[in-house]
Amino acid sequence: MIRHVTDIDDLTRDELADVLTRAEDLKERTRRGKAHPELAGSSLAMIFEKPSTRTRISFETGMTQLGGHALFLGPNDIQLGHGEPVKDTARVLSRYVDAVMGRMFDHSDVTELAEYATVPVINGLTDDAHPCQTLADLLTIRERTGGFDARVAWVGDGNNVCQSFIKGAAMTGMDLTVATPAGYEPDPDVLDSAANLGGAPTLTDDPEEAVADADIVYTDVWVSMGQEDERAEKLSAFGGFQVDADLLGDRTLMHCLPAHRGEEVTNAVLESDRAAVWQQAENRLHAQKGLLTSLL
Repeated sequence: MIRHVTDIDDLTRDELADVLTRAEDLKERTRRGKAHPELAGSSLAMIFEKPSTRTRISFETGMTQLGGHALFLGPNDIQLGHGEPVKDTARVLSRYVDAVMGRMFDHSDVTELAEYATVPVINGLTDDAHPCQTLADLLTIRERTGGFDARVAWVGDGNNVCQSFIKGAAMTGMDLTVATPAGYEPDPDVLDSAANLGGAPTLTDDPEEAVADADIVYTDVWVSMGQEDERAEKLSAFGGFQVDADLLGDRTLMHCLPAHRGEEVTNAVLESDRAAVWQQAENRLHAQKGLLTSLL
């Protein structure tokens, strides 16, 4: 059966654990300079509607380290952005490559890729979900705490990164509190999914309440790609939600990057020894190699 990962809960708990274990092993082998060409001869098509630093570099480098090949397909490189239906692109790519990664705006485009592709499809980010980031986040938390017995506070927008992390927290049994301004809560369907997975988060509109018992504070940008016209409105709504030294305290800081320093997070805490953000960024590489080897 072809396995797709359009969101983190497309994996079972056992599959998620397997991906993270593979990632840890591949990370150790990478650091020891040991070759691991598990995907020699394999090709990954990478469709990018949105610009990227971490997603492109981690997938492309990961495929190279695994002995395979990655193809960057930007908006002007293929017919998808010039009238060809998503389903046709999915069918054609399936006859050329071994897997497809899509970093797209509309989540339905990634699910349509998965519906018509005959090779695994991975969501590299949509406006609704970011499962690859959640894999890196879970790997980072497991490395820093020895498991998932951690209390996490999300402070900021209930966006795509937040929504996938909510599901990941539910799948791993983590205690999660989500603090957002009114009107910026996660999608109710995501909360229902988390409840069905065994752990809906606690919701609040008070950042200080959210972090009170937390070990980790996670934040993300308030104005995501494609939301630039909402900037003034969001900056006003998110007053009081900045993660600064007082709010963070002695807790660990997580951020998926890129960060808008001086908005959702201060430069001081991002540069402090409390920040796990660079570990998170590195773990995109290893988590995605774990996912690729699992799927292929």
